[in-house]
Amino acid sequence: MTPSAALGARLLSYFEPRCDELLAAIGLLVTQETPSHDKGRLDAFASLLAGRLEAAGAAVELLPQPEQGNHLLARFVHGNDTQPPALVLCHYDTVWPVGSLATHPFRVEGGRAYGPGIFDMQSSLVLVEAGLRAVRELGILLPRPISVLITSDEEIGSVSSRARIEQEALEAAYVLVMESPLPGGVLKTTRKGIGTFQVESVGRAAHAGVDPERGINAIAEIAHQILAIQALADREAGTTVSVGRVAGGTATNVVPARASLQVDVRAWTEAEASRVAVALARLQPVLPGAQVTVSGGWNRPPLERSATGALFERVRLIGRTVGLELAEGGTGGGSDGNFTGALGVPTLDGLGVPGEGAHADHEQIQVDAIAGRAALLTASWAQL
Repeated sequence: MTPSAALGARLLSYFEPRCDELLAAIGLLVTQETPSHDKGRLDAFASLLAGRLEAAGAAVELLPQPEQGNHLLARFVHGNDTQPPALVLCHYDTVWPVGSLATHPFRVEGGRAYGPGIFDMQSSLVLVEAGLRAVRELGILLPRPISVLITSDEEIGSVSSRARIEQEALEAAYVLVMESPLPGGVLKTTRKGIGTFQVESVGRAAHAGVDPERGINAIAEIAHQILAIQALADREAGTTVSVGRVAGGTATNVVPARASLQVDVRAWTEAEASRVAVALARLQPVLPGAQVTVSGGWNRPPLERSATGALFERVRLIGRTVGLELAEGGTGGGSDGNFTGALGVPTLDGLGVPGEGAHADHEQIQVDAIAGRAALLTASWAQL
């Protein structure tokens, strides 16, 4: 048996008997309720996590935030402390409002565990804690320190955490993102970039019945712009452009002086993201006398396989030592891994517990997959 295979067997023997213990910890976290905009609950949850990670052997720093929940940074050394660290990215905010447990209680049925945020991504927080405990209890000497950054605002764009994410990533050897995997436990090696843009048209108001010819209809102008914007989509390249909100006008008998729209743009590559952004910036009015302005931009850059492929191949081999045959895929949704991959830091996403239903009524994880995913994470720390 190779050293890698022996380590994998040790880790499975450690985690499999502890599945009920890990599931209880997941249930504790799920029942706290941590919606992204509730700073009081978020801060309390961050303090709870800090205590648990300190008990697992990490040095923990709370990163205070004036408006969002506090972020948390844990440093863990067990072996070589001279190499750049591994960065593990997590978030603890969820999309679920307080009170969701009344209609979506934490429960275990038929080999599945259910609850608000359990898949995205409270169960991942337990994987990280369990991995740290395993390293200490099994006496595994790591090739580098581990930094764990747990943020409070991923679900709402990571505005307050992005700078710290990028700072930590630039100091790291690689990044593991503990987001939920694709169906079947598939890891994520590509993610679309996400852009949100606003377009406003300005015309001139006039009485719609008495002298409409004196007006410039801003809604008509924004209609022209919608057609031009939708035409920027490229199905072959996988670039989507969707006008999702339109507003304008004050009354039916007034030629509208203002109108606006919001557009969601998603692209697999930086080249496509740039193409659409440039085209939007160059939009011109169609109606004589109308004005058009464009604002907004890319919230998350694309995560391309150039940043993930080599790391995936290494983790895929590690996965075999813990009984997992890992596959890769992509998703149109973004994560904090988009930021780190765009910096050129090796990044791998989707390392959470397999399940389904992120943000949905049936959100769930697969109970018999918990031990294998905990073993995969720990084995990766030990060999990367």
